[in-house]
Amino acid sequence: MRQPVVLKPGAVAFPPPEQALTEPNGLLAIGGELTSELLLTAYAGGIFPWFNDERGPILWWSPDPRAVIEPDGLKISRSLRRRLARGDLRVTLDQAFGEVVTGCAAPRGMGGGTWITSSIRQAYGELHRLGFAHSAETWLGEELVGGLYGVSIGRMFFGESMFSRATDASKVAIARLATQLSNWEFELIDCQIMNPHLRSLGAFEMPRREFLARLRNNPTVTTRRGIWQFDE
Repeated sequence: MRQPVVLKPGAVAFPPPEQALTEPNGLLAIGGELTSELLLTAYAGGIFPWFNDERGPILWWSPDPRAVIEPDGLKISRSLRRRLARGDLRVTLDQAFGEVVTGCAAPRGMGGGTWITSSIRQAYGELHRLGFAHSAETWLGEELVGGLYGVSIGRMFFGESMFSRATDASKVAIARLATQLSNWEFELIDCQIMNPHLRSLGAFEMPRREFLARLRNNPTVTTRRGIWQFDE
């Protein structure tokens, strides 16, 4: 039986994503380190980290198919459109990155676990300082009630996680972000793995070969780095 590739500490490259296992779907490699260099290499190659145990090895994935949203194809329901029109939820960009990651890391459901470990928080905090990781924050008054974060390379935004403490808070965040990304001529929002919530927002499944082809044409030289702000 084929096994995932083991990355040694200090590794700076991955095997081809096409070598990922079919069961579990997309598992490509284990090990390595959550350095900024390796993370950026991963995203540029259609790979992302996901693991649950702080003490265990890092697991790297490239599933087939891939869940994606085209920024100008986000599906806004009638109720969400009404909520956006109310204007009671305010959305900002890159104003509370650490707080958004903390919100996403909060235990959910009966299990009470989270995959956003302290090492994940540190690694993505560094990507934020380097201008590659970004957050969208939803506020009700002065209270942070939802948001999302991810990584931007070229004209693609690789979503990592979202959270909501108020009705529609995360949906309002992604709706505002998608509109801005469309204005900036971004091509795709990567959602990694499909679920009913993402499908309701207009996500669809793209074969990995097509997703990787889009990545190869993704112009990394035009990455929009630094602190993001909404266009006036």
